[in-house]
Amino acid sequence: MPSVQDCELCSPIAGPVLWRDDRCRVILVADPDYTGFCRVIWNSHVSEMTDLASIDQRHCMHVVLAVERAVRNVLKPYKINLASFGNMTPHLHWHVMARDRDDAHFPQPVWGERQRATRHEADAESMARLREALASQLLNLLSKPLLNH
Repeated sequence: MPSVQDCELCSPIAGPVLWRDDRCRVILVADPDYTGFCRVIWNSHVSEMTDLASIDQRHCMHVVLAVERAVRNVLKPYKINLASFGNMTPHLHWHVMARDRDDAHFPQPVWGERQRATRHEADAESMARLREALASQLLNLLSKPLLNH
């Protein structure tokens, strides 16, 4: 596993931060093909979900699901893709990607063969609404205690 110094996700410039707490952060990925493409990045340098304590695993998944809910509510995509690979960067992170039937790769995965030339540029108003929805979803999540079992 690369050291913290060599890890692009340990860098504060991994992307604009939409939300953060002491355990993880949500960033917006600059991808002109996918408006609202977010990453949930665990703050400590671990590579797998099973490296986390149970309470932290639940927290991470609650954040991923809150991001999914916010993206769905704001962007109204046809489908949401969730992925956690880490093959290139073995630092625990989840991709939350809004998909539409006319996006550049549909029905293939976003890393698959491009199916058409299209761009879905993010507009400032949508991104502001996404930030607000994300803050609301995560505030709601964090106001409820996670069961410790």
